[in-house]
Amino acid sequence: MKKRKYISQKNDSKLLEIGRLILRFMNQDQNKVYNYKQISDGIDHKNPRQRELVIQALHKLLSSQKIKEPSKGKYNINLNIEGTLTGVIDFNQSGNAYVKVENLNDDVFIHSKNVKDALQGDKVLIVTYNFKGKKMEGSVLEVLERKRTEFVGTFQLIEQKEFAFVVCDKKFINTDIFVPKSKFNDAKNGDKVVVKMIEWKLGDKNPSGEIVKVLGAPGDHETEIHSILAEYGLPYTFPEEVERDAENIDRRITDEEVAKRRDMRSICTFTIDPKDAKDFDDALSIEKLDNGNWEIGVHIADVAHYVVPGTILDDEAYERATSVYLVDRVVPMLPEVLSNDVCSLRPHEDKYTFSAVFEMNENAEVVNQWFGRTVIHSDRRFSYEEAQERIETQQGDLTEEILTLDRLAKIMRDKRIKNGAITFDRSEVRFNLNEKNEPVGVYFKISKDSNHLIEEFMLLANKKVSEFVSLNKRGENNNNTFIYRIHDDPDPAKLTALKDFVSTFGYKMDLGNTKKVAESINNLLKDVKGKGEENMVETLAMRSMSKAIYSTNPIGHYGLGFDYYSHFTSPIRRYPDLLAHRLLQHYLDGGKSTDKNDLEEKSKHCSAREKLAADAERESIKFMQVKFMEKHLGETFTGVISGVAEFGFWVEIPENGAEGLIKLRDLVDDSYSYDKSTHAVYGSSTGNKYQLGDQLKVKVIKANLIQKQLDFKIVD
Repeated sequence: MKKRKYISQKNDSKLLEIGRLILRFMNQDQNKVYNYKQISDGIDHKNPRQRELVIQALHKLLSSQKIKEPSKGKYNINLNIEGTLTGVIDFNQSGNAYVKVENLNDDVFIHSKNVKDALQGDKVLIVTYNFKGKKMEGSVLEVLERKRTEFVGTFQLIEQKEFAFVVCDKKFINTDIFVPKSKFNDAKNGDKVVVKMIEWKLGDKNPSGEIVKVLGAPGDHETEIHSILAEYGLPYTFPEEVERDAENIDRRITDEEVAKRRDMRSICTFTIDPKDAKDFDDALSIEKLDNGNWEIGVHIADVAHYVVPGTILDDEAYERATSVYLVDRVVPMLPEVLSNDVCSLRPHEDKYTFSAVFEMNENAEVVNQWFGRTVIHSDRRFSYEEAQERIETQQGDLTEEILTLDRLAKIMRDKRIKNGAITFDRSEVRFNLNEKNEPVGVYFKISKDSNHLIEEFMLLANKKVSEFVSLNKRGENNNNTFIYRIHDDPDPAKLTALKDFVSTFGYKMDLGNTKKVAESINNLLKDVKGKGEENMVETLAMRSMSKAIYSTNPIGHYGLGFDYYSHFTSPIRRYPDLLAHRLLQHYLDGGKSTDKNDLEEKSKHCSAREKLAADAERESIKFMQVKFMEKHLGETFTGVISGVAEFGFWVEIPENGAEGLIKLRDLVDDSYSYDKSTHAVYGSSTGNKYQLGDQLKVKVIKANLIQKQLDFKIVD
C-alpha cells in the first residue's frame, strides 16, 4: 500500500512538471488552439508512454482551469483564471519584487522565493492571495514574455571545469548565467561581456547562455561606456543600409520645392544652442511689422521632408525613438549626415523648415498665428553664452533682436507661472573631459535668461501646435487624433506626506485645488532657496510629481499648466516630434482624424525608449562621478544626505554632485532602524538621527567603477 502511494506522488510531480512545460509552450502563442499531438511535439514528448503522460497532464490543467477545451480534443490557455493577474515585474535589491498590473492601484508584492524564473521587466502571470489583514501578495505562475534576453556581466571561468558563469548587475537580472565551454566565443576570465540567455530548464538553478560579444576589461573607459549602451539595448552604430540610405538622400534646395513653401530667407534668423551642439533643431526669426507688432518665427528642421514612413531610415528612427546623450558622446536617433548636416539649421545655409509664425504685441500676446512649411537662411549661430552676453551687456551684433525676444519671453514666463506652472530650476552636472575622455573637472549647468528665452518660444510653439490640431473655432475639442506630451496631477498621498513633512520645518502648503497646489510648491521652492533643507525639500517635491509621458489622450500638462501640449520642436532627436510634424501637415491638408490605436502604441514605445535613454544617461554620469572621485580616495568632504533606505543612506557632495552610500551595518556606534515617514534612521540607544537633508562630514573610502558606486564613511 505504502509503495503505491509513493509511486502516485512521484507520478504527481512528474505530471506537474509536464504541466509546466505545456503552459510554457502554449504561452508562446496565447491565442492558438492545439491538439494533444501538437502539444506533445512542442514539448518533445513523442513516444507513446510520454504522450500518455501529456494527456494526463492536460486533464490536470483542465481541472485547475489553467487551460480550456473550446472543442473536443482542442486546448488553449485560459487567460481568465480566478485570482490570476498579468503584469510587469520589478525587482528591488533584496530580491523581492512588485508586479505592476494595469488598472490596479497598488502593485502586488512577490516574495523572492515566489518569483520563479522571472527576470526584471518580464511580463508575468501571477496568482494572488490575501493574508489576514495584510496587503495582497502573489506568486509568479509563468513568464509570458521576456523583457530581454541579452545581459552585460563579468565572465568568470570556473578553474579545472569546462564551464563559466556570467555575473550580471543585480539591477537587471537576479541570477548568474551558466555558459558551457562551447559557447565561450573567445571570452577570457574577467572580461566584461554580453551574454545571450538561451534557455532556463525547469529545475535548473541558473539559465544557460552563450557569449555574443566581448566588451573588454572591466573599469576601462570605452568598455564601461559600451557596457552601459549594451545594458540598455542602445545601438552605437547604424546598420550599413541605413547609413547608405541617409547618404543617398537628395539634399538640394530646389526651386520646385521652394515654390511650395513660404520663403522666409530674407528675414533676420538665428539659432541659440549649447556651445558643443551640432544638431540645430530650431531657429528664431524676428521682424517688426508696420502696425508696431512683432512677427516671431519658430522654425524647426523639416525632418519629415527627408525621413518618410515605410523606409528603413524611418524604421530605424522609430526603433531608437530618441537620441541618447551620454557624458562623452551622443548616440543619435538619425545618422549623422542627417542630424548634423542635412537637417541641422547651420548658419549661412538655406534649409527646409516647418514653422510656427506668431504675430505678437508688446504684451507678448499672440494676435495672429500661421503654421506651415518654409525655407529659411540662418544668419548667425549663437551659443547660449554669447546670447547671454548680449542680454547682460546690451552690446554686440543682433543685440536689439535678442533683447526684444528676451523681454517677450520674460512676460510669457511670468504669465505661465501665474497660471499654475511649476518651476524646478535644478542645475545639471557636467564634466570637463581631457583628450582621453577622462573627467578632469566638474561644473553645473545653470539655466540663465538665454536658456529661458529659447525655452519660452519652444513652449509657445509646442502649445499652439497642439491647440491648433485639437480645438475647433469655438475652442472645443474636435477629437482629432494627435500625439500629446502629458503630465498627470501629482499623487495626492505623496503631496499630503510632503505637506506634513515640510510643516516640521515651519513651511505651509495649501492643497485645496490644482492651482493652489502649484502655487504652494512654487512658494515652497522659493522659501527654501539657500537654506540647509533646500536639497531635501526640492527632492521630495520632485518625487511627488508624476512622470511626463506621450499619449493620444490629452489630459494636459500639469507641470507647465497647459491644457494641450505636444512635442514639436526637436524632430532631429525625438521621434514623437516627427510624428507631430506629419500629423500637423495631414490636418493642414484637410485630412480626417487618423487611427488612434496605432498612434497610442507608438506613444507607449516612445515613452519607454525615453525612460531607457534617461536611465543610460544617468548611469554614464554616475560612472564619470566615480571615475572623478577615484582621484580623491581618502579625502574628506562636507555632504548632504540625499536619500534614505532600510539598509543605509546616500550622501551627496554639493560641489561635484557625487553620491556615496553609507551602509547601516558599518555604523558601529549603535543599532539603527529606518523610519519611512520622516526619511530618517534612528539609533536605538544613542538616539542619533540621520535625516534626509542633514549635513555631515564624510571620507571617500571606496570607488567601484564597475558597479558605479562610491562608499563613504562618516567623519566625526
